[in-house]
Amino acid sequence: MATKKNKKSALSQKEALTTFDLLCELYPNPKTELIYEGPFQLLISVILSAQCTDAQVNKATPALFANYPTPEALMKAPLQQVEKLVHSCGFYRAKAKAIIKTATDIVEKFNGKIPASLEELTTLAGVGRKTASVVLNQAFDIPAIAVDTHVLRVSQRIGWAQTDTPEKVEMELRALLPEELWGAVNGTLILHGRKICKARKPLCDECPIQQGCRFYRAAHI
Repeated sequence: MATKKNKKSALSQKEALTTFDLLCELYPNPKTELIYEGPFQLLISVILSAQCTDAQVNKATPALFANYPTPEALMKAPLQQVEKLVHSCGFYRAKAKAIIKTATDIVEKFNGKIPASLEELTTLAGVGRKTASVVLNQAFDIPAIAVDTHVLRVSQRIGWAQTDTPEKVEMELRALLPEELWGAVNGTLILHGRKICKARKPLCDECPIQQGCRFYRAAHI
């Protein structure tokens, strides 16, 4: 019995890198827009950024870190006080509990130091692969791919990924792209998803990678 073939042919690394070069021209410095000093502040900021804009997090964190500048200080912080400081980030009760527990884990498991491996970071309360990968990339300059909603959507549309869960998409991107590009690829896809390849109304006519985009070709050819 013949097997049913996938309607989408596999994308070659050469095709992906051609698209990536165009994205690099558009976003030459794809760094996180979160404002932070050191791995601890970045980790807490990324946790707070769930379902919240980086700009809003940047408004809340100066007061948070002024009051609780270290994991040791944050783990002892009164929950209600932390809730007030992160209230504007949304889901403030859950996020306040999460960052206090994260700080506690950092102190109790790693002597107050932020670990620099995916395996160790994901043992911290509230830290999944996405958050850990952002910290590895931005704080430690370690190649990693953080798959958020933008990376998931854009990588599927342009044909870099064909699966539909963050972890599976991460594995596809790791297999497709050279390790030394993972950090930059992650940043460019996030920025492209925010500025052009938007969820509800992508700006396809303005997109510089439309010729290498399966989503565009399917809609216009």
